[in-house]
Amino acid sequence: MHYPTILFDLDGTLTDPREGITRSIQFALARLGIDEPDITRLEHFIGPPLLQAFMQFYGFDEAKAWEAVNFYRERFKVTGLYENRVFDGVFELLDTLAGQNRTLYIATSKPWVFAREIARHFDFARYFKVIYGSELDGTRTDKVELIAHLLAEEGLDPAQTLMIGDRKHDLIGGTRNGLDVVAVGYGFGSHEELAGQAPTYHFETMADLRAAFAKR
Repeated sequence: MHYPTILFDLDGTLTDPREGITRSIQFALARLGIDEPDITRLEHFIGPPLLQAFMQFYGFDEAKAWEAVNFYRERFKVTGLYENRVFDGVFELLDTLAGQNRTLYIATSKPWVFAREIARHFDFARYFKVIYGSELDGTRTDKVELIAHLLAEEGLDPAQTLMIGDRKHDLIGGTRNGLDVVAVGYGFGSHEELAGQAPTYHFETMADLRAAFAKR
């Protein structure tokens, strides 16, 4: 694991946003007259771009999906983004990587304005050179586009850069930009979903991921 530059996904990789995202989805659906009392049925919203997820999972057209996204943000920006927790072992991992003088970035399809506030609030922003995310208008929610933008903005060499994530979107975004990719099994992607993308590395637990970097 020699890579000097590492990109991290946010949701499901650094933090467990389950409560905040699912309750905000539940709120948005209720505003549209859809009752979903079981928030565990909404966990498949964690990871993919939200607009496309509403269209895929509820058959909304684009206009209705944007309405849902706006209702979601109404709750998420004041309450949901704080209903979150940093995975056990993340601070130890980031300390290790910082001690090895690696340069770290976040690449998330979540709007950067929310991602940066989450990182500030939970006190891990200090580890990252820049936190990249999408725009509120939906620009760069696609991980392929987002990572391409990050690489160009930062002048990074894909061969020296590693992407770490818990969903197929992270792995696809990395590989299509020429990066090696790490799939982590402790997030929200199933083993089948992740294995189907043939990641360069696959670590089931945070302890496994930390051990791989500790070996250098």
